Amino acid sequence: MKRPIDAFLSAADGALRTLFAAPRALRACPTVPADDTSLTAPEKRKAAALMRVNHVGEVCAQALYSAQSLATTDPVLKARFEQAAREETDHLAWTQGRLDELGARPSLLNPLWYAGAFGLGLVAGRLGDRASLGFLAETERQVEAHLESHLEALPAGDHASRAIVAQMKEDEAAHAAQALQAGGVELPAPVRGLMKAAAKVMTTTAYYV
Repeated sequence: MKRPIDAFLSAADGALRTLFAAPRALRACPTVPADDTSLTAPEKRKAAALMRVNHVGEVCAQALYSAQSLATTDPVLKARFEQAAREETDHLAWTQGRLDELGARPSLLNPLWYAGAFGLGLVAGRLGDRASLGFLAETERQVEAHLESHLEALPAGDHASRAIVAQMKEDEAAHAAQALQAGGVELPAPVRGLMKAAAKVMTTTAYYV
């Protein structure tokens, strides 16, 4: 098991990599080879704003998994969180790459989003592994619903963005199911409501900033 200082340094390294380094995906970016993406200027701006929101979600996912890995004392669960974070790095790289293609920037508030998600992950972790897994499952379910709304909102001709979002949605559903299978508990309705409200603030702000 890592010493506290080693765990802290590992978490700090993860934060710096997420916020300031170019992420590298292990899987190829999803594409729709038969369909070319051609967007008008307004469609391009809308797609960029939506993909910026999705990129913020992946920044928060890295923070959440890092914090929950730090909080648990179960080596099996710690390895599970670390593996999930590696899988989510694909999403981070894909959304960053799509923003680059659209000539758009990520959210200027990414350090704030990361810090907030990390704090929530630590709190969930301190409540015990089952609560932590339940928090993770509910987060992933809400992200899945959010991605479904983006599939409806993205320009119909933006096949590149839509392919990425569709694969992300599939992956998030799998992560939620895995968390429940590992022993996650259902969160109380008021907690789920607060999570939705906080996510709404984040996504609305990240759309513009």
